[in-house]
Amino acid sequence: MIKNKNFSRPEPVQPKEGPLSVKKEDDKQQAAEWLISGKEVVIEDQFHTGMMVLAELKKKIFGEKSKQDFTAYRDTRSKFHEASNRLLVPVKQHQIALKKSPEIGWLDILYPDFADFLLPFPQVQGLNSSWQWYQKGISYPGLKEKIHPFYGTYFPTRFDHLRQFWNWLRNYSGQKNAAIDVGTGCGVLAFQLLSSGFESVQAVDINPNAIISVQENAERFEFEGQLDIRQSDLFEKCDAKVDLIVFNPPWLPAQKERSGLDEAIYYEPGLFERFFGQAGEYLQKEGKLVLLFSNLAERSGLQEQHPVERELSNHNRFKKTELLKKKAARSSKKTKRRDHRKKEFVELWVLERSESTSKIT
Repeated sequence: MIKNKNFSRPEPVQPKEGPLSVKKEDDKQQAAEWLISGKEVVIEDQFHTGMMVLAELKKKIFGEKSKQDFTAYRDTRSKFHEASNRLLVPVKQHQIALKKSPEIGWLDILYPDFADFLLPFPQVQGLNSSWQWYQKGISYPGLKEKIHPFYGTYFPTRFDHLRQFWNWLRNYSGQKNAAIDVGTGCGVLAFQLLSSGFESVQAVDINPNAIISVQENAERFEFEGQLDIRQSDLFEKCDAKVDLIVFNPPWLPAQKERSGLDEAIYYEPGLFERFFGQAGEYLQKEGKLVLLFSNLAERSGLQEQHPVERELSNHNRFKKTELLKKKAARSSKKTKRRDHRKKEFVELWVLERSESTSKIT
């Protein structure tokens, strides 16, 4: 059972008007047109009916649009997201009330205050996928136990940067008294730090679900006494200087308003300025700042200047002591989208406070 009840979840939908309904034998094109026009549609019979309606909706919205233009394709995905979330699934007594539906334990855990309600079909798909990951867990480089991410918590599915960080940690010869993992997500970097010999780690994240996730997994790893987990916007709730600060920020700039796990994938304007403006206050004199990043945004045409390079060229707060680059693994051969990873590199930046900054503190 979760101790902390402060979590985010897909909220039940209260239809504005009497929603329309769709069954297996109904016209899926008509249902897709209703969704595009702004109408809400409830699935009446089978879970697979929802899959068929979404497939038809995808055809209507995407059509023959090219996936080569990363930005334009993402805008089209946003339109699909809005329309698809008007397709609703009935839930009764914490079970999906449709034939041949998956069993999703989150419905019981996240909705103790509801019995019968409606949820958007894509959100139910997300709950189902999350439940599968939570049950089976994920093995990460350097960790002896699997991490089981709580719903709504960001967890890496690419490991290049995690292997890079673990290899760097194994050769790290600095002090290992304390560290801060900023934007901890599922806690993988915090657990790597503790597994490499750090005595204590503050793991902070603005997402309440991440706090629950790391708390649960800290018990599995038996790191409860060494891990201080706090809900915090960057360093807001941090209160001590440490030997090492680790930050694995989102790798792509946000093009529009974000929600949910988008906040872990796309970074808001000013994020890096805020981070660098605060980080020096929490580093010991000889402390190091490690950022895990990628040139994906530059490769995708979404970013003109690298945010770490911009910090180093515009301010005198930090100096670069090391930069490790590793060619990113290729995308799946099954993907139809242009592979921006062909020339992508994952990066590990090691910074120290500049001499002028160190003298001030």
